[in-house]
This record gives sequence, C-alpha cells and structure tokens, in this order.
Amino acid sequence: MTHQIPVNPHATPEAAALLRCLCQTAGTKIIAGQHTQTNPMEEVAYLKEVTGRTPKLCGFELLSYSPNLPDDTASEPCLTEIRENRGTVDTALRWAKETNGIVTLSFHWFSPIGGKDKSFYAENTDFDAKQILQPGTPERAAFFHDLDAIAVQLKRFQAENIPVLWRPFHESDGTWFWWGAKGPVVAKELYLLMYDYYTNRHALNNLLWVWNCRLPEGYPGDDFVDVVSVDIYLPEYRATDYAEDYRQLIAATSSHKVAALAEVGIAPDTAMLAESHIPWAYFMTWSKEFCIGETHNTKQQFRSVYQSDNVITMEAE
Repeated sequence: MTHQIPVNPHATPEAAALLRCLCQTAGTKIIAGQHTQTNPMEEVAYLKEVTGRTPKLCGFELLSYSPNLPDDTASEPCLTEIRENRGTVDTALRWAKETNGIVTLSFHWFSPIGGKDKSFYAENTDFDAKQILQPGTPERAAFFHDLDAIAVQLKRFQAENIPVLWRPFHESDGTWFWWGAKGPVVAKELYLLMYDYYTNRHALNNLLWVWNCRLPEGYPGDDFVDVVSVDIYLPEYRATDYAEDYRQLIAATSSHKVAALAEVGIAPDTAMLAESHIPWAYFMTWSKEFCIGETHNTKQQFRSVYQSDNVITMEAE
C-alpha cells in the first residue's frame, strides 16, 4: 500500500506511525481486531482461550458518554447496554497502555435532543440531522454541545500519547441511525463539521479519521479521511476475503486510502487473503454472540484465523 500521511497536518507522531503501520500491513498481512462493548472484555478472554492468541486491535464504544441518555423508564435492554458500557474509556486507556495495542472507537450517539430508549436509532427519535446544518437551530447547538462532551474523553487518549482510529457516523449508507436518516450527503456534512471542530477548535491531533460508508455521494473527500472502511454482516457463514466488498468500497470512496473491515459478523478467510492479497489493513469482529459461542464464527474458524502466518496478533507480528 502506498505510504500515507495523516490528513490532519498537526497529527501526533504516534498517529502518523499508526497510519504507516496500516499502510505497510495492507496487502501483506492483516491486523486481527475485536470489538468489546463491556468492561470485562470477555471477547478478548474468549479468543485467548480458544486460539492461544489475542487481537492486536480492540474496538471500544462510547455510547454511555452520550449527554442525552434516557431515564430509568427506558427498556431493560437499553439500560443494560448503558450500564455495561460505563467506564469503557478507562478500560480502553488501561488496555492500550498495558499492551501497546491499537484502539478504535465507535459512537452509538443517543440523539442530542429528545428521543426514547436507544435513540441512536432513527425510529426512536424525531431528531432531524439536517437541521444541524442550519445556523442558529437548537439541533446545531445540541450537536456541538455533545461534541464538546466527547472531546473531553478523546483528549484523555491524547494526554497519554495514544492514537485512536476514530470512526464517527458509522454505517451512514443506511438510514437506521439518526445521522444517516436524512441521507449520506447530510452525514458527510456532519462528519466535516466534526472534523473541523475537533481538529481546529479542540486540537485533537491523535485521531486517525475513519470513514464508514460506501456510497460515493457520501464521501467527504481525500483531504478529510485517513481510512476508508465498511461494515459487513453476512446472513450465513461462507469463506470469503471480502474482495468484491473491497472493490465496491474503493470505487465509492478512494483508491488512495488504506481500507479496513471496520465491523464484520464473520472473520475473513485468511487463506484466501494470502492468495488474493486484498489490501485490508485490519478486520474487527463484532462483540458478544458474533464472537462468543459458535453462531457466527466457530472455534475452529477463529483458530484458523488467529494462528495464520499472515495475521497480526499481540503474540505474532
């Protein structure tokens, strides 16, 4: 993969080094990643038990840091998800410092105004993302209020010289989240607002910016994206290197950016990747039942992936 420099001209040395690592990896090996939504990091322990190895990259979730969380009348699944997620920044910081692993963050952002239950879902809120783009609206004020709150957490990583693969407004090629409900062009504009605010106002220079949409009209442009990525959940298991998905992603975004499987339900087939050299820099299997148990990935499949010579784990680089 062609060498890249971060789009933020003031990126920290650690962020620049991480991007170089991703570029050097893509097409030769792939970094193994695992999302872990709760503080015990049970998925990582499961993978270690099953495969003898641990992921080099871990995904953490910021949903419980949303300022507009629902009250106690929310559903039990919603309250449980919030409760289990509390303190994940502490967990991520500790894990990164102890292991020198790669941190990626996602944000299931409860709607800044109104909503009920899991209000990051568009069906649970009438929050209109398009109104954020209009100066002087309550939606715009709430948007920036929430950005300030999350910046506090992101700065904790910067203070420890920890780079972060930051993936906001994920899956904006769909309409199920409020930030994608008004279409990919609106989501793109929200991303650009955040990029400018975090880079120029908050000086968050430890972030690598990960775009997560494969509709061409939604692409923010090469000047604002470090990594292009896609989320893929196959309806049933099949061995794949996600080659066609790579081609679709690059066609919709940029051939000049390193690419990642930001979320997958089924881990890629590493034997196929060893032959095809599809240049995914990393993959991240989703949490809970997508990792633990054998509904989506069998133990043997995980062993095959994690013990492969072309997969980077904590134990094998």
